[in-house]
Order: sequence, then structure tokens, then C-alpha cells
Amino acid sequence: MARVLHLLKGDDAALALVVIAQQQAAGDDVSVVLLPGASASALPAGVPLSRVPDQLSWEALLERIFEADQVITW
Repeated sequence: MARVLHLLKGDDAALALVVIAQQQAAGDDVSVVLLPGASASALPAGVPLSRVPDQLSWEALLERIFEADQVITW
């Protein structure tokens, strides 16, 4: 099981949502971080969502990046 971190920086997250759902269905540990200016769409149930810098500091985001097996930016 891979630990995957998705960083959303734009408004069009349609493709990201498809990939997130596929990874979650495959059993990966998926989480999403919204960067400033990004909007949240309907994530699959059980996918944790954090907003930088409101809920997650930049330092904590950097830690999550290094902890992840894969980081995908959209």
C-alpha cells in the first residue's frame, strides 16, 4: 500500500478526482492538500483533506511531502 499525497492548486480537479478514486480503490493511503486558491470538489469518502495554511502549516506540508511515497500536483 503506497502513501499518496495529492496537491491541488487549481479549480479543475476532475481528472484528479478520478485518479484519487482509483488509488483509493486499489488500497492506497490517499490524502489531499488544497493549496491557496484551490477549491475542494467532492472527494471520495474517507479521503482526508487539509488546506494550507488554514489547517496545515507550510512546514507540516513539507513533512507530509517527505513522508509520502508519491506526490502528485494538479
